[in-house]
Amino acid sequence: MGKGKDRTRKLPKLECCESRSKCGRCPLRMLKEGTLPEGYTVKKRKLVRVDGKKFTKKKLAKAA
Repeated sequence: MGKGKDRTRKLPKLECCESRSKCGRCPLRMLKEGTLPEGYTVKKRKLVRVDGKKFTKKKLAKAA
């Protein structure tokens, strides 16, 4: 069993790929469904923190 297997929530992508069908990790879709991690939002199709600070994928994984 790998590290990703036991996770129940998917991590959002850092930027929307603008696909017509909107993939399951799309930040826009996750924002609409309310499944985006706490403290994150989407601006101009990119995932950003509400407080404006920088973040890494590792910090995003801890938040989710």
